Amino acid sequence: MAENPPTVSAKAELRRELLSARRALSPEQCRTAATALAVRACELPELADARTVAAYVSIGTEPGTRDLLDALRAAGKRVLLPLLLPDNDLDWAAYEGPAALAEAAHPGKMRLLEPTGPALGPDAVTGADAVLLPGLAVDGRGMRLGRGGGSYDRVLERLERAGAHPALVVLLYDDEVVARVPEEPHDHPVRAVATPSGVRRFSA
Repeated sequence: MAENPPTVSAKAELRRELLSARRALSPEQCRTAATALAVRACELPELADARTVAAYVSIGTEPGTRDLLDALRAAGKRVLLPLLLPDNDLDWAAYEGPAALAEAAHPGKMRLLEPTGPALGPDAVTGADAVLLPGLAVDGRGMRLGRGGGSYDRVLERLERAGAHPALVVLLYDDEVVARVPEEPHDHPVRAVATPSGVRRFSA
């Protein structure tokens, strides 16, 4: 069997390290970080000026997004949340508040909270002014390390095909802004990162 290319192996090793660090976080640490992250993210002009924001519901020890979702909605933003399709692509539906989220079971996949409103189609994301991306790390160039499932690679490809240029923002913990993220040709840089201690914007 052929060996993995060095970049793929480097990504896998970095993912293991970062996920291990996340698993070590206590519930209280996660709650505190989520509260601070909502405040910091809303300071970004890309979010403050956006009319429509494509976001996601965090799971487990991911940097928490629930406070941020409610803050965006309270500020009058239209918030879109993903619906995971069987092929790992993403459809979208509007966020109508915590009561309009339900656990969706996907065979062989993580149990996710998804909006219960009507699906708007995978292309709905192309109308967003800003897209919040999950991730595990970002470097000083704005290169993001995702989980490796490919769902958001498809989203970014869809945006590119449509000629859409929303602000791409990744949400992370403070220590996940790293010196260098291994990159592959299909990887896209983000415009900004928000962490519990502040925000950082990258050159276009």
